[in-house]
Amino acid sequence: MYLSKTLTAATALSLIAASGAYAETLTIATVNNGDMIRMQGLTEDFTAKTGHTVEWVTLEENVLRSRVTTDITTKGGAFDIMTIGMYETPIWGKNGWLVPLDDLSAEYNIDDILPAMRGGLSYDGTMFAAPFYGESSMVMYRTDLMEAAGLEMPDAPSWAFIAKAARAMTDRDNEINGICLRGKAGWGEGGAFITAMSNSFGARWFDEEWNAQFDTREWSDTLNFYVNMMTDSGPAGYATNGFNENLSLFQQGKCGMWIDATVAASFVTNPTDSTVANKVGFTLAPDNGLGVRSNWLWAWALAIPAGTQKEAAAKEFIEWATSTGYIDLVAANEGWANVPPGARISLYENPNYQAVPFAQKTLDSILTADPNNSTVDPSPYVGVQFAAIPEFAGIATEVSQEFSAAYAGQQTVEEALAKAQAITNDAMEAAGYR
Repeated sequence: MYLSKTLTAATALSLIAASGAYAETLTIATVNNGDMIRMQGLTEDFTAKTGHTVEWVTLEENVLRSRVTTDITTKGGAFDIMTIGMYETPIWGKNGWLVPLDDLSAEYNIDDILPAMRGGLSYDGTMFAAPFYGESSMVMYRTDLMEAAGLEMPDAPSWAFIAKAARAMTDRDNEINGICLRGKAGWGEGGAFITAMSNSFGARWFDEEWNAQFDTREWSDTLNFYVNMMTDSGPAGYATNGFNENLSLFQQGKCGMWIDATVAASFVTNPTDSTVANKVGFTLAPDNGLGVRSNWLWAWALAIPAGTQKEAAAKEFIEWATSTGYIDLVAANEGWANVPPGARISLYENPNYQAVPFAQKTLDSILTADPNNSTVDPSPYVGVQFAAIPEFAGIATEVSQEFSAAYAGQQTVEEALAKAQAITNDAMEAAGYR
């Protein structure tokens, strides 16, 4: 085992005691995604090397966002490390709510972090969170079902092709849905997906004067296309499906296609968990011929809330969890296909990782997502699947709830868009944007 090559916990603790250092217990809030679950299983290595122990608070994505936001805005002090993303980091860094990560060790090699990830996790040139993994989104599809449908997946498909293929692959008698997509309420769940999709239809959240744009043809086209495709080819109850629900469906062989986070590629190709592991292909997220694809840009990252009494130990954990050494640890225990992707340049220069079937498509997807130019028409905000303003999370959570209600048939698309328009304009006026 890898751990046999490291210090034992007892030896590490004795060395720490001799040097006068102090072993801490760190409380870490994280999301219940597979890579984070894997990290928890490997933290003995961190404890063996440092003497510090870890208590995990593992939460569903929407709950995590709510808990860490409440804790940091109220200075609750419940966590020494938080798992946050590209939306929160620059806003919270600007507010002075996070510890700057400007003194990490030379061995950590901060310059090895992909510029898109480092930039998205910085404010005014200072990094405030370190990427555990980075992602875009792409199409994952069943090669056997695509072949049986008599179709060939393009390298850069259109939404029209995706809808055609989804209908061709749907087999209700055998519980095979042609496509599985997020519909779950939450700005970072179904909200993230439909916003990224809307970009490729020419939609945007705001015009250049911060007026809401949900009363436009582009948003109507987006939602109607999505609802029609999911009604014809999606799973029952898709309005409540998020990342984890769709992952489970795909691994069970119940999805012809799934458009979601590139990080999912290692899970759908893992024969231990996926019944279709050897039948999965990958391609870029769809477009509509307007020059913008529907892939997002994100990093789940580790940050230290200002005011923690355990800053030094927290930085040690962040260095351990987001370093090349951690990548090597996962590779030794789980194989190269399961290492955290999308964060470091050196990973994509490593021949071991270049042999992984989805590695290049992941990198291509990340590099083609441009948060500074995410919409067809000009917009006043930075962000692909979000607008990087403090008010967005609250507004988009409400808007996504209206969209999910439309997906569930509780209201029409037109009613949902009218409510989204009113919610957004009212909130932006109250916040002084208009």
